[in-house]
Parts: sequence; C-alpha cells; structure tokens
Amino acid sequence: MNKRSNLHEVLVGILGSRNVYFQPPETIKMVYPCIVYQKTNIASSFADNIRYKAVKRYSVTVIDSDPDSGIPDKLLELPLCSFDRHFTQNNLNHDVYSLYF
Repeated sequence: MNKRSNLHEVLVGILGSRNVYFQPPETIKMVYPCIVYQKTNIASSFADNIRYKAVKRYSVTVIDSDPDSGIPDKLLELPLCSFDRHFTQNNLNHDVYSLYF
C-alpha cells in the first residue's frame, strides 16, 4: 500500500465514514460531512546536491454543515498538521489544513 492510500485510510478513520475524496472531479456528488484532499507540494531536503528526503504536503479540507464539528479537532491531532483557513460556502463550513504525510 502506498503512502497516499495510507493517508486515505487515516482520514477515513478520523471522519468515521468513507466520505473521503482525493482530488474529486466536479461531476461527483459529495456527501457531507466529508474530507477532500489534494497534493500541494513536496518538501525536499538536500545534502551534497543529493535529495535525501522528500515529504508530500496535502491540503486537507473538512466540509461540514455543523460549525462546531469535532472532525477538525481530530485532524489537528495528526503530526505535522496545521490549520490554514476557514471559510463558508453554500451554507457549508470549510476548514482547510496543511498536512505533511
């Protein structure tokens, strides 16, 4: 199993359902609450002009109608996870996090 598949299963465990989507196409009908995530960067470390470490960064968005949802708190318990921003769209709360995994 690759690392992204591992991340997917971790996010499913946090959400408590299979409503976790990786780079969903616009045609998909999402079920809320859900988690949407996508790869945004790869942080590389170099020594002697050789990359010795590469860690992928993901943008993880929790989408829920409940503004006091406990899902974002569970997500923040992951190592190397930090809050980025919050916004509301179509009466749904979006909490966006940066996660290195």
